[in-house]
Amino acid sequence: MNLYLQNATVLLLLLFMVITFLQSGMDKLLDWKGNLSWLKGHFSKTPFKNTVPLLLGVVLFTEVVAGLFCAVGIYQILMEGSSVLALYGAILSCMALLMLLFGQRVAKDYDGARTIAIYFVPAIFLVFLLQP
Repeated sequence: MNLYLQNATVLLLLLFMVITFLQSGMDKLLDWKGNLSWLKGHFSKTPFKNTVPLLLGVVLFTEVVAGLFCAVGIYQILMEGSSVLALYGAILSCMALLMLLFGQRVAKDYDGARTIAIYFVPAIFLVFLLQP
């Protein structure tokens, strides 16, 4: 029980990232056409208009890998006392959020960018906590 309490902040933040990114990835996978259609409209007046499918795939991949690394990181912390994959997951989470933030800013969706910034705060805090 002590291990859980000693790592409570990190474990809760990792779980937050797992839920955030695996759910987002599943949504993109299960409704690829809907997401792609919406994003094509969202980016229709930007330099990204012709690369939306590729960029959606890159974001999807990054989100899923980040979520998986965070999930395995929880296991590693509790079972092995190592936080290497948790740190990689946290860094990938930040990278995914920065990609999303950049896209929202380019599309001039400042409300969307603000929402991404809210998610970035716990993600970057997690990186800080996991750094050796």
